[in-house]
Amino acid sequence: MRRQNTRQLAFDWGKAGEARPGPGEGSDQAVAPARAGALATGLMEAVVAGANMRLALRRVKGNKGSPGVDGRTVAQVPEYLEREWPRLKQELLEGTYQPQPVKRVEIPQPGGGKRQLGIPTVVDRLIQQAVLQVLTPLYEPSFSPHSYGFRPGKSAHQAVEAAREYVAEGRGWVVDLDLEKFFDRVNHDVLLSRLARRIGDKRLLRLIRRYLQAGVMLNGVVVAREQGTPQGGPLSQLLANVLLDDWDRELVRRGHCFCRYADDCNIYVRSRRAGERVKASVTRFLERKLRLRVNEEKSAVGRPWQRKFLGFRILRQKETRVSVAAESLQRFKDTIRRITRRNRGVSLERVLQELRTYTEGWVGYFAVARTPSVFQELDGWIRRRLRCYQWKQWKTPRNRAEQLRKTGVGPYLAWGMAYDGPGLWRAARTPALQRALPDAKLVALGYHSVYQKYQSLTAAAG
Repeated sequence: MRRQNTRQLAFDWGKAGEARPGPGEGSDQAVAPARAGALATGLMEAVVAGANMRLALRRVKGNKGSPGVDGRTVAQVPEYLEREWPRLKQELLEGTYQPQPVKRVEIPQPGGGKRQLGIPTVVDRLIQQAVLQVLTPLYEPSFSPHSYGFRPGKSAHQAVEAAREYVAEGRGWVVDLDLEKFFDRVNHDVLLSRLARRIGDKRLLRLIRRYLQAGVMLNGVVVAREQGTPQGGPLSQLLANVLLDDWDRELVRRGHCFCRYADDCNIYVRSRRAGERVKASVTRFLERKLRLRVNEEKSAVGRPWQRKFLGFRILRQKETRVSVAAESLQRFKDTIRRITRRNRGVSLERVLQELRTYTEGWVGYFAVARTPSVFQELDGWIRRRLRCYQWKQWKTPRNRAEQLRKTGVGPYLAWGMAYDGPGLWRAARTPALQRALPDAKLVALGYHSVYQKYQSLTAAAG
């Protein structure tokens, strides 16, 4: 215990002659330009300031994450930095620091296919986080209020509510634009030119370029990258907003009503003709000015209730309200089917624990949808799958009959269900199995009702 305390005290970013940070140094406040329109300088000193680096380390540790190509874990980084921080700091201040390649991983996409992510080393994630903390207050005040993705105080729910208000005002058509492989196609020169409008510290611009061009480790070989921003690092989302800020400004200049969340943008208009015209002109702007490509297959002009936005759709009936998109419901059911797969061979309690982990987050996100019947139907469907799962787990007809008898089911019905009853899915809906596994028993075993969670969240939201 004594050794651990000593290590924590030694890891103080103040070794080897480093000056102690002054008041406010290294906080979320970046070095401000001397006058309006001036370039911000001295940013690298703000990045490596002790307080800023300690805050970055806390956030990287809180985010956890996998090791990069060097295999070093988050838990191992403090000890590494005790030895290496003076050297790393000097390289950053001199502009000679070279990031390591990122580790390429693939994750399945909701619509099929796979998305490629790059996992930087933990040290590079730490430096990127420190840069992010300095640049965020420099750029954040000038970002468009119509941009909601990955910004402090902004959320997907705010974007969906703004979209609902546009539709309620009579804008019954939406230009749904999808940027083709946006993070893989970002032009480095275009992005750096946007950054250079605010950043006067050449060392920081050079560091960002090196992060953009850091190679990708594939099968032990480092492959160079000429375009794109590596998804998976803390800095990539801010860089995306910096690049797309020109798009926001152009849409505002044209007087459009729009909501953008990262590279997902919907523009609301009053007619199909206006929508087609906007789609064509915006596509030209993106391709010519920002060198980005619009995915024509996924982009379209349509009704808000026919298109999805951030997993939701906007319904316009007696009142304009938000509903869960059909694709989101399908993905939810697919995940529930995977968790409650009948041949998994794990206990019902384990299944219920996994269900809770998934459904709590899902309902927390989609609770803004004012469609209680959807959550009520999902609740009944999940309970039926759980009864089906338990019926399968009881395996033999004799054991099934005994389990039914223990819950008070009559012998004739119990033996009939066990030996001559319907299939698993139909059996899960019979009165006998509902009596053996009533809703109250499922709750006692650990089931958390999707519908009740939705009700509590909507009641708290007013």
